[in-house]
Amino acid sequence: MNKSKKTIKVTVNGADYSVSIPPDRLLLDMLREDLGLIGTKRGCGNGKCGACSVIMNGELVNSCLVPAMKADGNEIVTVEGLAGEGDLHPIQEAFLEKGAVQCGFCTPGMLLAATSLLNQNPHPSVEEIKIAISGNLCRCTGYTKIIDAIEALGKDNETGQRT
Repeated sequence: MNKSKKTIKVTVNGADYSVSIPPDRLLLDMLREDLGLIGTKRGCGNGKCGACSVIMNGELVNSCLVPAMKADGNEIVTVEGLAGEGDLHPIQEAFLEKGAVQCGFCTPGMLLAATSLLNQNPHPSVEEIKIAISGNLCRCTGYTKIIDAIEALGKDNETGQRT
């Protein structure tokens, strides 16, 4: 079957792209295959593990469920977009400081879930953190260190030590 491609325009991690894609391309596949941003992981493929989480127009989404065509004209942040030039993002630093990384497969999605939460609520409670990361599965850490990292950054936000 010959699938005609359509060109969409998308901003990913602050850079503008024109991408020619088939109509059935998923956002996950566009990011990984067309843009080479492999930090977004393919996990379950049905929106239950969070490994493919990205932030689209300020909202956390599972990129395995979003048709790439829906990204046309939108702004997306992937894990690659968190760090600045040579500097880790504060949430990445917090994960390292608290030992919240084991195998690393869930880490990109967890980092983006945490970023989305902290963008909306800079001082979340532990319960709010648990709810925010509930769509992200981790098989290694038991979540305690992940929650500790997000909570610590929220407390730092409160005291103004980090931004």
